[in-house]
Amino acid sequence: MVGIIEGINGAKLVEELGMKADHFIPGDVLGSFDLLFANKSDLTKIKTASNKLFNILYETLKAYPNIQAAKNSFIDLLIQDNAIIQQKLKALKPFVKKINQKIDPESKTHLIQKITELEKFTAHYTVKENILFPILEAHWNEHDCLKLMWSFHDDIRQNLKKILALLGSENFELKTFNTLAGLLFFNMSTIIFREERILFPIMMETLNENKQQQMLFELSEMGLPFVKIPKQIQQTDYQPSNDNIIKLPTGEFTIEQAELIFNHLPVDITFVDENNTVRFFSAPKHRIFPRTAAIIGRKVQNCHPPESVETVNRIVESFKKGEKESASFWLHMGPKFVLIQYFAVRDKNDKYRGVLEVSQEISEIQELKGDRKLLDW
Repeated sequence: MVGIIEGINGAKLVEELGMKADHFIPGDVLGSFDLLFANKSDLTKIKTASNKLFNILYETLKAYPNIQAAKNSFIDLLIQDNAIIQQKLKALKPFVKKINQKIDPESKTHLIQKITELEKFTAHYTVKENILFPILEAHWNEHDCLKLMWSFHDDIRQNLKKILALLGSENFELKTFNTLAGLLFFNMSTIIFREERILFPIMMETLNENKQQQMLFELSEMGLPFVKIPKQIQQTDYQPSNDNIIKLPTGEFTIEQAELIFNHLPVDITFVDENNTVRFFSAPKHRIFPRTAAIIGRKVQNCHPPESVETVNRIVESFKKGEKESASFWLHMGPKFVLIQYFAVRDKNDKYRGVLEVSQEISEIQELKGDRKLLDW
């Protein structure tokens, strides 16, 4: 990989290193990405090099014997989801061809419908980022390939938005559309290949049955865009105790009551401790950003796409140094307008103890006018 980034002919390099030999297995790929990230190689160059490498090794990886996933297991459900999106990608191609023959409102409308359907599949990536990635980080020594995959996920999300915006614009540019559509087809197909030929085989070889059952339960809570998931019974020993009282200077309540309070606040809360480790998140009925129990104990840097890690580090370091006490961001998510705030958490001696992330949907708050002093249901 380093050689490819430095401009050495990829096919020649792979041949010299014996990577096409019969003993080559998917796991051999993992270490190369950790080395590149450790050397702080440019992410764009890593992504380009990875595409070249997987192109060279396509036949080798394809020939590697698959381990059959159990029916309706976590991996099998993701594979089923992949099969449906592949059908939808195939169904999209005639409409791309048609608009290249004639640009008309009907062709654009059909494409908007098809691309909107594809956009639902980004929930598949969200499942991987929130369920799969945390567990693999905890069990694999080499897992920086996940950062790369997350970055490709975000590329796909952005390209879908760009295509929809272009199709909805009066100034439709066919050349730009074809470029974006080509990238979309390539990235979505490539991610499926990397899942099924590298990620999933290594998972089945390295994760025990308990971990796979844990992922399956988390998946039954989150869902997939195109596959119905059987409801799983949560396997946990946790039982809130009414006898376990939390006593504070301003009052006291049970652990069960504390959980209910957090989950009924009209905000999403996530707490990261002074060691940058995720320790807690609330679970309101309509959470803005998905969270699963798999992120507990995960480093906060790994909970964000690689392009955002620098911003995360800047916030955390400024809080630790006492330079800042909060940071705020806001963004539109479809009809929602979301406010995301980060607060430095300090103890009574002003010692830094972590970061509290609070996210809230504020579109209704923005629309408030005048006063309401009487109950109006």
